[in-house]
Amino acid sequence: MKALVYLGPHQKALEDRPKPVITAATDAIVKMTRTTICGTDLHILRGDVPTCTPGRILGHEGVGIVETVGSAVTAFKAGDPVLISCVSACGQCANCRRQMYSHCSTGGWILGNRIDGTQAEFVRIPHADMSLYPIPAGADEEALVLLSDILPTAMECGVLNGRVQPGSTVAIVGSGPIGLAALLTAQFYAPAEIIMIDLDDGRLAVAKRFGATATLNSGNGQAADAVMQLTGQRGVDTAIEAVGVPATFELCQQIVAAGGTIANVGVHGVKVDLHLENLWDRNITITTRLVDTVSTPMLLKTLCAHQLDPKPLITHRFKLDQILDAYETFAHAAETHALKVLIEA
Repeated sequence: MKALVYLGPHQKALEDRPKPVITAATDAIVKMTRTTICGTDLHILRGDVPTCTPGRILGHEGVGIVETVGSAVTAFKAGDPVLISCVSACGQCANCRRQMYSHCSTGGWILGNRIDGTQAEFVRIPHADMSLYPIPAGADEEALVLLSDILPTAMECGVLNGRVQPGSTVAIVGSGPIGLAALLTAQFYAPAEIIMIDLDDGRLAVAKRFGATATLNSGNGQAADAVMQLTGQRGVDTAIEAVGVPATFELCQQIVAAGGTIANVGVHGVKVDLHLENLWDRNITITTRLVDTVSTPMLLKTLCAHQLDPKPLITHRFKLDQILDAYETFAHAAETHALKVLIEA
């Protein structure tokens, strides 16, 4: 089968790989129909994720059709269309019983990281009963791809951890796919203001269409001052960091209000400074999280009820044999205006 393989920092290739097989009774083999590329995949390619070793098939998102299941799988059978969760969960270990599936003792974020992932024609899904979701009849499979990762990640790591509440003021630092997904899901909680901050005017224009009350280009170095002006020098109740670089976390520290929350969503590959000399008396909360996908069932129902429309996040479409072009498009989003790239497998 064809698969996109990580060969080491800054190296990848589309290769022929053996089709995966059942290795545990709880496994399923899924024939991929659609997948996508995540910002985390770019972090892997930069060498920021040491748990992902050369030779790994990348990808942790997508939809497909079950081809075969292990003897212990009871919720799915061959021919079922399924949504693949970016997090695999056994449902039985101590962390799973706390609904902290990202830290499952035999799962978590393993697809495209510790085991071969979804940017291929077929993928093996461990703990299939807990790690797959049935696709309702008539559901838009393109939109569902975005429920594998970015929507639950934005919802859980950004909106829920950030304690977004009715009437609150929110700043989302980063208007890429995760930041825009946070913008979409934050609106479930009716904040009074959602300020989107980015370096790309094109992405800020998209954010405005998606419901941002204000947008700021941080390229001039004055974003913190602008946020303080917008909030009457108070700052924001929730600052969501949606990039994963030191400058964006620094900005969140500068704009959070007394009693506010900084919700980190981005994947950080280098050291970030925490300015306790400025924050020690501010009553703030800083949260970190890897998505647990506990919100996926709710998001799936919301999407199928047409109360959530993430499909405008998809800007480019490719076939699997064009995946190297898809990576180039996604990695150079400032020039290509890419948000999410969809890959038909």
